[in-house]
Order: sequence, then structure tokens, then C-alpha cells
Amino acid sequence: MRVAVALCMLGALAGPALAEDEIEVAAAEGSRAGDKGTFGIGIILGEPTGISAKLYLQDDQALQAGLGFAFISSGIHLHVDYVFHPWILQSRDSFVLPVYLGPGVRLINREKSGDKQAFALGLRGVVGLLFDFKTVPIDAFVEVAGVFEIEFDDGPGLDINAAAGARYYF
Repeated sequence: MRVAVALCMLGALAGPALAEDEIEVAAAEGSRAGDKGTFGIGIILGEPTGISAKLYLQDDQALQAGLGFAFISSGIHLHVDYVFHPWILQSRDSFVLPVYLGPGVRLINREKSGDKQAFALGLRGVVGLLFDFKTVPIDAFVEVAGVFEIEFDDGPGLDINAAAGARYYF
């Protein structure tokens, strides 16, 4: 429910954020800033905390992944998302500020009481804001993802991930 509210609010804000001439300029520039490389690796902090990577397939489409420890869900977490950058909220001399969203998958191996562990597979829906710097090969992001998962011991459930991070591009 919280994810749905967040998506609706972000969509409502993003729609009128650009004037028509800014939309044309942003579309011509693409959401990818400069010639800084297509593969980035860095850190992600939150749920999960660990390593983040992103591979641009096109200027406005990418695969992003995170591998780390989920403190709230208490386990090792891996996710991969296919994200689109449909709206550019701002484009300045030093950075581009696109919104990204898309589907993904999550695998988590939870630590249960004692030495028990539970494996879960989930579908993610992610939405985020990307600070894509033009003058340095770095980006920074904040994101929220809703997860519908099947835990093989307990059945289906809902979860939420929220994180921030930064990546360096090669």
C-alpha cells in the first residue's frame, strides 16, 4: 500500500515538472549524462546494504542490481531490476535528475531462529530518483521498491525495500 501511494505521488509530481520546451531538450539529451561509461559499481545503503551495480543498455534503459545484507528482513539479499528513465525532472550544466522505474526480481536467504534459514523469491516494482552528474563519472540514487514474494516455508507475503547509494562508472 505504501509503495502504491509513493508511486502515485511521484507520478503526480513528475507530470507537470517540465515545461514542453524542457521536455524536448531533455529528450534530445537523453537521461544519460556525458560520455562516462555504461557500467557503474558502488555502494547501496538501507534495505539492502552492500554493493550496487548498473549497466546502461540504452540512454534511458538499464539493468541495475544490488547484493548485500537486509537488516529488517534479516538475510542475504540479491535483486536485479530492468529500469526505464521516462521523465527528466531537471537538466542542469552539472547534473541530470531523471526518475526511474521498472520491474525486477529479488532472492533472499533469511536467517530464522536458531540455525534455520528460509529462501524466498520475489517480484519487485522499483521507483527512484537518480542524480546523474555530468562532470564526474558518478551517480547517486534513492529508491523504494515493493516486493511480492513467495517464501518456501511460510508462503506468499509483501515486503518493502528502501535504499540510497552511489556508483562510479567505467
